[in-house]
Amino acid sequence: MSRKKRKQLFKEVTVIDAGAKGKSVAKAPDGRVIFLANAIPGDVVDIQTYKKRKAYYEGKAVHFHQLSKKRTQPVCQHFGVCGGCKWQHMAYAYQLEYKQQEVANNLQRLGKVAIQDLQPILGSQNQLMYRNKMEFSFSNRRWLTQEEVEDPNKDLGSRNALGFHIPGMWDKILDIQKCHLQEDPSNDIRTQLKAFADQENLPFFDPREQQGLLRTLMIRTASTGDIMVVVQFFENNQLQIKKVMEFLKKRFPQISSLQYVINQKGNDTIYDQEVICFAGKDHIMEEMEGLHFKINAKSFYQTNSAQAYELYKLTREFANLTGEELVYDLYTGTGTIAQFVAKNAKKVIGVEAVPEAIEDAKQNAKRNRIENTDFFAGDMKKVFNAQFIAAHGRPEVIITDPPRDGMHADVVKQILNIAPDRIVYVSCNSATQARDLALMDAHYKVAKSRAVDMFPQTHHVENVVLLVKR
Repeated sequence: MSRKKRKQLFKEVTVIDAGAKGKSVAKAPDGRVIFLANAIPGDVVDIQTYKKRKAYYEGKAVHFHQLSKKRTQPVCQHFGVCGGCKWQHMAYAYQLEYKQQEVANNLQRLGKVAIQDLQPILGSQNQLMYRNKMEFSFSNRRWLTQEEVEDPNKDLGSRNALGFHIPGMWDKILDIQKCHLQEDPSNDIRTQLKAFADQENLPFFDPREQQGLLRTLMIRTASTGDIMVVVQFFENNQLQIKKVMEFLKKRFPQISSLQYVINQKGNDTIYDQEVICFAGKDHIMEEMEGLHFKINAKSFYQTNSAQAYELYKLTREFANLTGEELVYDLYTGTGTIAQFVAKNAKKVIGVEAVPEAIEDAKQNAKRNRIENTDFFAGDMKKVFNAQFIAAHGRPEVIITDPPRDGMHADVVKQILNIAPDRIVYVSCNSATQARDLALMDAHYKVAKSRAVDMFPQTHHVENVVLLVKR
């Protein structure tokens, strides 16, 4: 088929639903589904398609005949270009409705699982400024606006940027003026660092040429008031590095952990890099119910601290511990959930693949004077075996919080072999959760399920399920 025929214009189509990955859904006259990124349910639009598959099209709304009543005015000037908060134009009550619907559909339709008690989604008290960690990229190839591209006489000024990657474009960075996802002084630190770097003519990273000084900026905040800033440099120019770090130290004395990395790899992940502490501590502290958690530059911690507390409380409630149970916490990370439930359990065993995370977990447990936890590092499907169970005991309760891919089939099989009384399954991807629940359905029924919104303005949602023996 010619390219012309693959691209079609459908007129006055009503958007009917919000689907996976934040896309909205409409139906073409030929019955195919159309996925859209720039419309919401209730909009009546003309759609220009740009991709055709056997069962669906992908397209873009090019004209709006009628706007949905579910719309709200986005607060961010970068909305629609940045790609970070894709649902900011949808009123929060409807965001929650579609997240709840997605979880229920995945569990009941995909997993064919019956849910005895489907509880209402737990919304986030803060719908903006809720993230405790943000990462920004420097680039000397600032993304140009449509207006800048179309006007040949327009002075483009500096092409330096400090902001976010344009979705699908690894080398183009949108220069962010104000981000509504992290509390101040996050915006001040970013904008003033960029202004200082421009003023001093410090070279911003060129991703194509793999050269330049300034590469990324990470800002972490904590409910304790601690602030961590990590600047990633590409070139090892100690004079310029010191200039940047001294500026941040003097301009923002409230930074409690000021660190940097020199990374000359092809990608900007820092997990295999040395992090150098320039001023203050090499970590920040987070607090939850009197428990203190040390977070370093490489630590994983739930990105929405306030809502993580709600998620953990729900997990503990579903586990319904009496103080007599041996609990296994699979994919324990830095042991946050394990320590959070420890006071209600006889003992908690945490297992995690990342050795550094397990070291953090052990240190945190020691700091919190928790003596009934043990943590073990290793690949889950290899470590979590019959010998492990024989050595540590058969758990009455298993809590599992796997990555987006869900649990390996061998892990599911081992859980079924152990046959704990209760399983609490925390998931950031209800589709893979549904797949795993289907594998356990002959032996366990879903007694309760509740979605938790950790990421307002996006389509992402967590879900907590309680499984009990049939």
